[in-house]
Amino acid sequence: MQKHNLLFFFILSLFLGQKMIGQELKSNLIQDPKIDQLLKEKRKINAGLVSNETYKIQIFYGNSDESKKRLQEFKKEFKDLDGTIVYTNPNYKVWVGNFETRIEVEKAMVEIKKKYPTALIIKPTK
Repeated sequence: MQKHNLLFFFILSLFLGQKMIGQELKSNLIQDPKIDQLLKEKRKINAGLVSNETYKIQIFYGNSDESKKRLQEFKKEFKDLDGTIVYTNPNYKVWVGNFETRIEVEKAMVEIKKKYPTALIIKPTK
């Protein structure tokens, strides 16, 4: 009987020893620095996309391909203004600018209307 107890404790100590060694493994996470850059850009875009406090100018609404084309054209002519495409079923809308006051948006609208006569001022809601 004492032999069995001794054998049992010996086998038990082997398993416990292996278990302790297995828990010492350390892992290092290697992350591409571009991921942080992408997250910062995404946060910047999300922060400026829709806000109750800003005005935007809608220069186009229609299908996806035409919206992309119009946004590219706009960015070539008005380099200092940001633009984005927003989907609202069933159309895509091209919104430009991020104006804090009505006076700012009206001033920009004068220039934008020369190229985009159907443009209109909007104040997006969340």
